[in-house]
Amino acid sequence: MIIVPEREIADLMTREAAFDAVEQVFASMASRDAYNFPVVREAIGHADALYGFKGGFDRAGMTLGLKAGGYWPNNLEQHGIINHQSTVFLFDPDTGKANAMVGGNLLTALRTAAASSVSIKHLARADSKIIGMIGAGHQATFQLRAALEQRSFEKVIGWNYHPEMLPNIEKVAIDAGLPFEAVSLDRMQDADVIISITSAFAPSLMADHVAPGTHIACMGTDTKGKQEVEAALLARATVFTDEIAQSISIGEAQHAIADGTLDQDQITEIGAVINGTHPGRSSDQEITLFDGTGVGLQDLAVASAVVRLAVDKGIAIEVDF
Repeated sequence: MIIVPEREIADLMTREAAFDAVEQVFASMASRDAYNFPVVREAIGHADALYGFKGGFDRAGMTLGLKAGGYWPNNLEQHGIINHQSTVFLFDPDTGKANAMVGGNLLTALRTAAASSVSIKHLARADSKIIGMIGAGHQATFQLRAALEQRSFEKVIGWNYHPEMLPNIEKVAIDAGLPFEAVSLDRMQDADVIISITSAFAPSLMADHVAPGTHIACMGTDTKGKQEVEAALLARATVFTDEIAQSISIGEAQHAIADGTLDQDQITEIGAVINGTHPGRSSDQEITLFDGTGVGLQDLAVASAVVRLAVDKGIAIEVDF
């Protein structure tokens, strides 16, 4: 079995490699060459932690496995480590033998950013110039760096529940040579692309905050009850997602489905756009929305890629297991 420790991931996995892996697995999902297993996510009754499993099988990439981990809200304060902790396990699809164990913390951040970046590539207007960020935490910095590679953006605007955190994304903008402006939510009307990446259980982005032609990537809702945008916004938009079953149950669409403003058959897998079986954006006035719920196959795809890189560079740890 190959082990790739967390400490090695930063020197192995690039944003480009993560993007390619996620784009390919979304395409495999839409063509039914890959599928996700049911998600297990539970409060364990200790340390206020949420723990769970996401897994799946990609027949096209011959990748089988799962990610185990979750959210420990007191980690940073009490233990000096990040709150999200995870590990990816890969298995041989032909024999079931364990093939690899890979640190999943940085990979999770990279694959989540890659998903929204894939949505921008395939759904945002080509002439998009202003990107709006809702959220300014750890994941928001990964989101913004990846997104800026997809269009010739000229400005970044941002809003956060805690304004003192906005310098996190301001630094990313400045490093990219772009001006940054902290704005009120109604100023998101200025944005051509909006990424929402919060852990909120009540909407902040409302339908009247979004101008025609905008592309929105909703990346924070991955649990029943969470919500980042008003359900009425999904009714105005053409909605895409990574996986429909997760979108309607634990993703942003759960609320629009529940109140009847959106039907399941109005949601399209983004892999269909990648494969060319759906046209994607139909006009410059259309609002497109990507509901990024985070699927296990994303984790397996980036973990498989990093294992190959570790082997190629001779830094993989091999153990008899």
